[in-house]
Amino acid sequence: MCGIVGLFLKNPALQPQLGALTAQMLKTMTERGPDSAGFAIYGGGAHGRTKMTLRGVTEALRPDFEKSVLSLSDSATFSYRDDHLVVSCPDDAVSAIRELVAGYGSDVRIVSSGDSIELYKGVGLPEDVAARFQLAEMSGTHAIGHTRMATESAVTTAGAHPFSTGPDQCLVHNGSLSNHNTLRRQLVRDGLSFETENDSEVAAGYLSWRLSRGERLDEALTASLSDLDGFYTFVVGTRDGFAVLRDPVACKPAVMAETDDYVAFASEYRAFAGLPGIESATVFEPEPQRVYHWEHAA
Repeated sequence: MCGIVGLFLKNPALQPQLGALTAQMLKTMTERGPDSAGFAIYGGGAHGRTKMTLRGVTEALRPDFEKSVLSLSDSATFSYRDDHLVVSCPDDAVSAIRELVAGYGSDVRIVSSGDSIELYKGVGLPEDVAARFQLAEMSGTHAIGHTRMATESAVTTAGAHPFSTGPDQCLVHNGSLSNHNTLRRQLVRDGLSFETENDSEVAAGYLSWRLSRGERLDEALTASLSDLDGFYTFVVGTRDGFAVLRDPVACKPAVMAETDDYVAFASEYRAFAGLPGIESATVFEPEPQRVYHWEHAA
């Protein structure tokens, strides 16, 4: 069992509250996922620069790691939140920094990269994970979060959601895929790599693979209805917005709320309780096999 939350802001005036609202929604989903939690938050990007979120740069590693990064790009900046680090660098330095990170082996991992995404996850109660990364202090345009109760794999930070397998892309998932091993082998042959055995990471990789071929997000999600076997509710984040898809049976709970100021998603309605103006929102259950998609204007 898992809990999913998502919040897409239409009203820029709410952007300073995005982190606090998302943190409250995550906390409400604790009973659906007390083992681990994570979130992706979008915003604050700068033209010509990439943000890379890394996990595992310990205090002992920081001086050497920062020195090495700065030798590749003297304009790189570093922002630490607990055991995660966001490196901002010029786009042309990304490949070199990826090679540098690979040299640290499994101790240091890139968990996301893109123009605006930052991604944080860890083991523990959702409220504690959100507090460790100071989610309530963050601002942005949209966010996606997940609380996990592990049923088929170990409770680890790597196994927590969201999963990011492409630039400014992430996915959270409630459900179980039955053909993920076959699909994983196909994607590996096409050049993708995976950190975990989690079926949700395969779903994220599948969508990234389709997007890399030039498909729109709604096209990629529609194709997944034929290619993915199992039960699922997906919420997918991109640089400009987010999307929702439920499988044909739609046995995993989902509810949405829309006002002039925001669109919200949750596994249960009670996650909306702290949202401003929720009493006048249009509340609905997303239909099976239908892609719901919201984007900010480019």
